[in-house]
Amino acid sequence: MVIDIRPVRVPASLGTPDSAEFEAFAAFAEALEVEVHGNDELSYGADEMLVSYGDERYMMRCAFGAWDGDRLVGTANVVWDRDSGATTAFSTILGVSPGMRRRGIAGELLAVIERTARDAGKTTLVLRADHRIDQPDPGTERLRAPQGDASIAADEPAARFALAHGYSLGQLNRMSAMQVTGRAEEFGERLVGYEATSPGYRLVTWHDRAPADLIEALAHARERMSVDAPSGEIDYEQETWDAERIRAEEQQALDAGRRTIMTVAVGDDDVVAGYTQLLLAPRKRVAYQDDTFVLADHRGHGLGMRMKLANLVELEHAAPDRERVITWNADENEHMLAINIALGFEPVAVDSSWQKG
Repeated sequence: MVIDIRPVRVPASLGTPDSAEFEAFAAFAEALEVEVHGNDELSYGADEMLVSYGDERYMMRCAFGAWDGDRLVGTANVVWDRDSGATTAFSTILGVSPGMRRRGIAGELLAVIERTARDAGKTTLVLRADHRIDQPDPGTERLRAPQGDASIAADEPAARFALAHGYSLGQLNRMSAMQVTGRAEEFGERLVGYEATSPGYRLVTWHDRAPADLIEALAHARERMSVDAPSGEIDYEQETWDAERIRAEEQQALDAGRRTIMTVAVGDDDVVAGYTQLLLAPRKRVAYQDDTFVLADHRGHGLGMRMKLANLVELEHAAPDRERVITWNADENEHMLAINIALGFEPVAVDSSWQKG
């Protein structure tokens, strides 16, 4: 058996002979998600992936496929920030079809993305994997990140693979979900109660595009989020954000059919003290709770809860078809986890980040 590992070319459009391999790559990535989670709630459609892989202004994304003849049997990707000072790359898709595992294909794919990252000047690579929440068996070994209380089984395939290839567990994130249908009134009442905790701040909510008068302050908050959020022992680097990058990200989401609901807290000096964002992917009945962040100088006023409640109220009004919200938090981020638990989020999975370099 000869496996051919080669780059997956990004086509100009879908539904053509030239797009067949890219569409197979997207379908394979979706199958990997369904295998772990039992549903396609977290998968990207080929149309969404085409937008992100086709835009290289700020992020570089490379896709690879492992082919047994004309059959795709494995996929991998590697992503990095195009800022000249960035030295860390990430892989969020790395997997092999069930019937082809334990034949060294994943290792070959890993070698390709490691070489690709190295050739691009990235000295550190981070692998990510998802894990179902399990009931720990007292007789089995567990792995814990340097910070936080969560753990995964040491004999999970992703863990064995990462450790065997020299990667160290740097962080565990908790994936949680919450039902939101019919809760707008509840969220609204709770929001009123939180307004008194932060009288020096006003909330501004918008869809898809930030108001021009807040975009520079929002860009500053995005930069701080990239390095101030809990990161375990993963080498996250400060990203460079400005108004142009904000607008590019907004347009990319719209081109991919994704809607965005964002709420920010604005201080008396017109600084964006914090923000929270919900993403609504096409063809899904869930919303993704993306970043929620409060700048260090503005913490302690209940802004995280207040902003989230405002966004949840808006979600119910703007997209009542979204039945659940899914969110991710560093396991060591006790404050944000406490907010989510108070809202009604319950853990459904864990994702791990492994670093080498």
